[in-house]
Amino acid sequence: MYCQFYGLKERPFNVTSDPAFFFSSKKHKEAISHLLYGVSQRKGIIVLTGEIGTGKTTICRFFLNHIGKNVKTAFILNPAFSETQLLESIIKDFGIAPQNKTKLDMVWELNNFLLRESDAGNNLVLIIDEAQSLKPSLLEQIRLLSNLETEKDKLLQVILVGQPELNNRINLYDLRQLRQRIMVRYHIGPLDGDEIKPYINHRLEVAGDGPSGDKKNHRIKFSDEAIDEIGRFSAGTPRLINMICDRALLAGFVSETNHIDLNIIKRCLEELDSYSVRAG
Repeated sequence: MYCQFYGLKERPFNVTSDPAFFFSSKKHKEAISHLLYGVSQRKGIIVLTGEIGTGKTTICRFFLNHIGKNVKTAFILNPAFSETQLLESIIKDFGIAPQNKTKLDMVWELNNFLLRESDAGNNLVLIIDEAQSLKPSLLEQIRLLSNLETEKDKLLQVILVGQPELNNRINLYDLRQLRQRIMVRYHIGPLDGDEIKPYINHRLEVAGDGPSGDKKNHRIKFSDEAIDEIGRFSAGTPRLINMICDRALLAGFVSETNHIDLNIIKRCLEELDSYSVRAG
C-alpha cells in the first residue's frame, strides 16, 4: 500500500524469514559462525536457540544460501509428525524416493544415500526448525540418525533450531544420550541498543530506500527519539521492530510524510495496545 508513496520496491518490515534482509548483528554473525564451524568440522549435533522473533529461521535460510556446493541439506520446518512421518519427510527432502515406507527400510535407504554422498566428498546436513515441539521419542530417533557414521566422520550433521524450551526438552533424563552428543550450542539474544538504528536503515536500503550505505540519501527517516521508543517497545527483538516499523510507515503514508517521529511511533503503539485489549 505504501511502497509507491515511499518509492520502495517491496515492504521492508515484513515478518517473513527472508534471507535477503539478513542483518549482520554481533549475535547473528556469531550464530552463523557456530553453524558453519559445526557443519564444516562434522560435529554431529548442533543446537541453536532463541526467543520468539529473534531471527532463527532467517539465520537458517541465510546459512543455506552461503554453504559450499559440497553440502547437501534437508530442511524440516514443522516437525509435528509421527516417527515414521518425520523419517519420510527427511529422506524426501534429501531427494530420496523411498521404495518402502517402513522405518527399517527408510533408515537403510538413508544410510546408503549418506555413504554414497560421503564417498563423493559431500557433507549432509539436516536442519529441523521449531525443534522445541519434538517429542522425546522423535529426538531419540534423531540421535540414532546422528549415529550413522564411517570410521572417521559423522555421515549426517543435525542442526536443531528452536525456542529456549528446546533446552528443557533436551535436559530430560531419558535424553541424556542425545545431550552428550551435542557438540555446538548457541543462543541468539536480541539486538543491542546501538544496533536498532542500523537494523532499520539496513532493511530500508534492501527494500530500495537510497543507495546502500548512503545514510544521507535515505528518503525515509526515523528520528532518534522514535528509534529510542522502538527500542523500549521491542527490547531489541527483530520481529517486534518490524511490526512497529511497518505500522509506522503506514501511518507516515496516511500523514503524507517521510519523517517518522516520536509522535507517530507513540500513536502506533497505542493502536497496538488497543488491538491487544480487543483481541484479549
